[in-house]
Amino acid sequence: MVKIKNLFKNEPVTMVSFILACLSVLLVPVDKHYVDYVNYKTLGTLLTLMIIMAGLGGQGFFRKIGSDLLARISSLRILGLVLVYLCFFFAMFITNDVALITFVPFTIEVLMMAGMKNYLIPIIVLQTIAANLGSMLTPIGNPHNLYLYDLSDMSPQSFIGMMLPYSLLSFVLLTVMTCLLTGRKKIENSTVTVAKHGGMTFFKTGMYLVLFLLSLTTVLRVLPYYIVLGVVVLVVIVFDRKNFLEVDYFLLLTFTFLFIFIGNMKRVDAVNDILTKLVSGNEFAVSIATSQFISNVPATILISGMTTDYSAVCIGTDFGGLGTLIASMASLISFKLYGRIAGSKKGKYVLTFTLFSIIFLVFLIAEYMIIN
Repeated sequence: MVKIKNLFKNEPVTMVSFILACLSVLLVPVDKHYVDYVNYKTLGTLLTLMIIMAGLGGQGFFRKIGSDLLARISSLRILGLVLVYLCFFFAMFITNDVALITFVPFTIEVLMMAGMKNYLIPIIVLQTIAANLGSMLTPIGNPHNLYLYDLSDMSPQSFIGMMLPYSLLSFVLLTVMTCLLTGRKKIENSTVTVAKHGGMTFFKTGMYLVLFLLSLTTVLRVLPYYIVLGVVVLVVIVFDRKNFLEVDYFLLLTFTFLFIFIGNMKRVDAVNDILTKLVSGNEFAVSIATSQFISNVPATILISGMTTDYSAVCIGTDFGGLGTLIASMASLISFKLYGRIAGSKKGKYVLTFTLFSIIFLVFLIAEYMIIN
């Protein structure tokens, strides 16, 4: 009982997703279709990147970059904008998940070194929102964009043109929010204690950087995820096998449990009947609402089978990544990374994320209503 209690305390999202998966099994008994629920490419790519980022973190790579960055930036406002913009723009090309896996650990390193721990929650939350909103501009920004892009036979120019007004507003809102939250506070570089990088070796750091570049070939669909994952696992086994102990496997379990829950819900006739009646003529609103409970990627797959208004579904599910913490599974990445910090305030993080998300969502919905 004590171990279970500790799991709920330390891994609340994983445990809740586990319970949901178990409850869904009562409605849909285990059969051969369960194998098709899981998006193995997502899990494989995620595992690949977590191994690489854990390796770079273990080498003190982010701390080294952070110390160099702090030597050049004395304003918390500029630092905050840079950290948020990194997620916003990189997410357009390497997906929101990858952007957060890459830059949130970096942010934690930088802010902790600068003695700005109190700003971790607002800046990480804004980075998460930035990644979710930046990724909506391009077809390759996130999985459900690509799915609808292929389904609708939309041209790249049409897709970007459709999403551009919302991306521009998102950029302005992120800039304003970051400036308001950071104020004019200065970073006193002299107070920053930079640890010596005694564990950092040129070979291993270079190895992980090369593996990171290799992992991007999966995102760009140059190489299959299983080949890249196999190479990464083999290289790390040979040169740095202890790194496997630093990987957050609970995040992979969270994704797996959610895939099972969503897969089962799609097979419950009552759920499908209700959604069919709700979707017709209300694709935008239903996409946002459904995303809040089952996340925007599965919501896209579920709703797109009940309509041909793919533009409304695309915009709705992209907006739907805002709101609850599970509205976009990429948001769970930031939450998990923040939760691993000693003394983290998970409740405050969830409240801050929800409040900020609702603010952005209200502005974006208003813009959608004006445009349409």
